[in-house]
Amino acid sequence: MLEIRLNCENCDKPLPNESNEAMICTYECTFCNNCVENILKNVCPNCGGGFEKRPTRPKNELEKNPPRKDKVLKPITENRFLKENINIDPRKR
Repeated sequence: MLEIRLNCENCDKPLPNESNEAMICTYECTFCNNCVENILKNVCPNCGGGFEKRPTRPKNELEKNPPRKDKVLKPITENRFLKENINIDPRKR
């Protein structure tokens, strides 16, 4: 089950469950679409994978399966995966 992290790991922008701006990688690293497009270039700094729009959990499920409460905040100083993956389709990395 998705954790539904509530902030961008890089810029700390709020990304509530209903946000259309939340992007996740296969490990649920969560970033806003601005950081994914302009800083990360669709390359996750933690695993090298690509990003997809995070699904929204139905409101009637939030009480029994709430979003993650603690913040994950790791501002990007270097993306060690960027150079080798920037021109490779995420599905072929």
